[in-house]
Amino acid sequence: GSSWAGVTARLQDEGYTVDVVPDTLRGVATDSANLHAFLETITGPIVLVGHSYGGMVISNAAVGVTNVKSLVYVDAFIPDEGESAGQLSTGSALAVKDPSTVFNTVSIPNGGGNVDLYVKPDLFPKIFAAGVAPAKAAVLAAGQRPLAGSALSEPSGPVAWKTLPSWALIGTADKVIPPAEQQYMADRAGSHIVKVDAPHLSMVAKPGAVTDLITAAANHS
Repeated sequence: GSSWAGVTARLQDEGYTVDVVPDTLRGVATDSANLHAFLETITGPIVLVGHSYGGMVISNAAVGVTNVKSLVYVDAFIPDEGESAGQLSTGSALAVKDPSTVFNTVSIPNGGGNVDLYVKPDLFPKIFAAGVAPAKAAVLAAGQRPLAGSALSEPSGPVAWKTLPSWALIGTADKVIPPAEQQYMADRAGSHIVKVDAPHLSMVAKPGAVTDLITAAANHS
């Protein structure tokens, strides 16, 4: 959530109510159900924003929540039903034959062999945060939350972008979700697309551009 601080402050300055909902990062179905439950506590129109794997989650969680008016994808997966993040990661710097070269893994107790994935701190800056000040990238690496390894192969359920307008910000220096893959997914979803010269963490490197995209979605009629 701290990665959104720059965007959150800008949106609050413009008078928007902002909730930075924690992503539990346990798997598409679980994470989407948790977010869906949170969304149902909100009254008034919602612009739902997701980054990276969060695109999988918002695509699923928004289904059936009638006050979600638009979706915003920031360097994010925009899956179709049945697709997994792993399938949509061709060409990613994280898509390696031996995960131990990129990730530190921690066994999940009673997880049936499942593991939590942490990007190695020395690789995090150049993969996730190239262009971000090294000291800031190191802080982000230290505070990363792990993703359950099984989440990468879990397929998406029905997706909300088929019935809702969407916006997509593509970081042209993204090494996690290749820009060409982002372009394909955004085109398929009919998203309004903006490109910025930024790494995977566009909301850290270019918070103004991300804020502008969210406000465009909020002002859409």
